[in-house]
Amino acid sequence: MSLIQLGSTTVSLGAILSLVEQGSQIALDPAAVARVAAARAVVDRYASGDEPIYGLNTGLGGNVGYRIPPEEIEAFQVKMVRGRCIGVGEAFPERAGRAMLLCRIIGMAQGGSGITPAVLDLMVSMFNAGITPVVPGRGSIGGGDLGLCAHIGATLIGRGEVYVQGRRQPAGEALRAAGLAPARLGPKDGLAILNASAVSCGYASLVLAELSDVLVASMAVAALAGEGYAANPRIFDARLAAARPARGQETAARAFRAALSGSYLHDEGAARSIQDALCFRVLSQIYGPALASFETAVGSVRTEVNGAADNPLVMADDDLIRSTANFHTPDIALSFDTMAIANTQLATASAYRTIKMMNAQLSGLPKYLSPLGGASNGYNSMQKTVSALQGEVRLKAFPASTDSIPVSESVEDHAPQTPLAIRKLEEQILPLRLIFAIEALVATQAVDLRGAPRLAPTTGALYEAIRAEIPMLEDDRENGPDADRVAAILHDAPLLRTLRAGLADETLFSLG
Repeated sequence: MSLIQLGSTTVSLGAILSLVEQGSQIALDPAAVARVAAARAVVDRYASGDEPIYGLNTGLGGNVGYRIPPEEIEAFQVKMVRGRCIGVGEAFPERAGRAMLLCRIIGMAQGGSGITPAVLDLMVSMFNAGITPVVPGRGSIGGGDLGLCAHIGATLIGRGEVYVQGRRQPAGEALRAAGLAPARLGPKDGLAILNASAVSCGYASLVLAELSDVLVASMAVAALAGEGYAANPRIFDARLAAARPARGQETAARAFRAALSGSYLHDEGAARSIQDALCFRVLSQIYGPALASFETAVGSVRTEVNGAADNPLVMADDDLIRSTANFHTPDIALSFDTMAIANTQLATASAYRTIKMMNAQLSGLPKYLSPLGGASNGYNSMQKTVSALQGEVRLKAFPASTDSIPVSESVEDHAPQTPLAIRKLEEQILPLRLIFAIEALVATQAVDLRGAPRLAPTTGALYEAIRAEIPMLEDDRENGPDADRVAAILHDAPLLRTLRAGLADETLFSLG
């Protein structure tokens, strides 16, 4: 089993997922070990002095004016953790909890937290032993994930619950079974564990990974829909994209050119119109900002994971501890809200493409894509499903980062609602996957009714994967189960690799 050292280089979101999923062991780089020790020495010096330091010898939030007597500082660390375990609701899955624990380890390795080295060593040992904190799903407003990170802290002192190989059990029991002793928290350790955004970062990493697969598949689906509709591919000409190079537009146009390379659409007279409906014509214009927004979201989370966002921040080189607001994460919240809005544009265009392929006057194909004609329903009723799914995606596009309620004696009077922004984006993924699956199902039927023309290799792979399991619609039948099956096909890892390769750009919707 490989050993990955943390603390010397920036950790990408892709690397976080690999560490979570592949079972690699982790350790701190020697430079990180030195940083952590140096920062701890600063904390120890301040702990023996009289200067008020937030969370070290003062209360938190509205209690900041209360000075903690020196003899109570260590006991206060445990109270701090226990009293702030405020998470409620269904817990995050084990995979997410593991990512959250890893994100906090990476953040602490930067040296700004001043954590006791032994406490950080315990966190590393827990990760390597597969002991994962159970973290409730709700309770953070994005001004740091203090109330949810507290549940991570609880497991370090032998309280709360953990996952071990998918099974929940008391943390103390799991630690004993692994030969590990609960941590003894020293001055500032409680706040070092709690006042971070590790929950948001771990959760965001998993959501972006899932969304990446959905959006990559959707680009191939849109290209296949263009072949089913006999759309004009000249709209993706590199010169057109370069004439007004809006964010991501040239990249998106290049991907669609690659996806349609070798298609019959490039044959003389194959395209039926010099200018198609906008839902076919603006693909590079809407996928461009989606690509750019995704990149921004990834960058915002990567910065947070690898930053020293602690409050107060230990600056070992200057022998100082200073209060900071770097725990606040509006950059992540705003980027996820923006991505949710971009997803709505993609979903709306997909819905219109699906409906237009069924319109005989627009597509030149049989009404509702039914070979029978007459009173045959074909795929007509699936338009209602598409409309319902688009409404669901649109609902989740309403920004989460626009409002907050002052808390803690109104001292904490601003919050970006970061976890909520991430959750909303996650809740778009299923309806997005289904709306693109319906488009793919309808596009495959349209290709058949067009006489099965020569498809591009990329869209051809998608077509063949669908037709390997779902026959052409010859007579009215249950379409919902077919759409569900296509959604599963679009989630197939080997097919996704083929589609990514066909778009000719491994950086599309990449986690870095």
